[in-house]
Amino acid sequence: MYAIIKISGRQYKVSEGQELFLNRLQGNEGDKVTFEEVLLKDKDGKVEIGSPIIKGSKVSAKIVEHLKGDKVLVFKKKRRKGYKKKNGHRQYLTKVLIEGIK
Repeated sequence: MYAIIKISGRQYKVSEGQELFLNRLQGNEGDKVTFEEVLLKDKDGKVEIGSPIIKGSKVSAKIVEHLKGDKVLVFKKKRRKGYKKKNGHRQYLTKVLIEGIK
């Protein structure tokens, strides 16, 4: 059984027991979270498609931890002008464990 859900403008394919990295969510580690924007649900080959969402469907999850992603380096340069700029970025992430699809 799997579902396609929408979280903060992005779509994710999730199944029970899966761990997922999302953009930082509100809440503490160990808190329960429910996602109600379920776009598609598949249960043993029976596919249910929402228009745009399936009413009454929910995906429950638990926040495992808050962390930072890998560093991404941004380097800008203009040749023959002496312009160089180096910058780094680390995205704030939340690790979530999918507990159930209803």
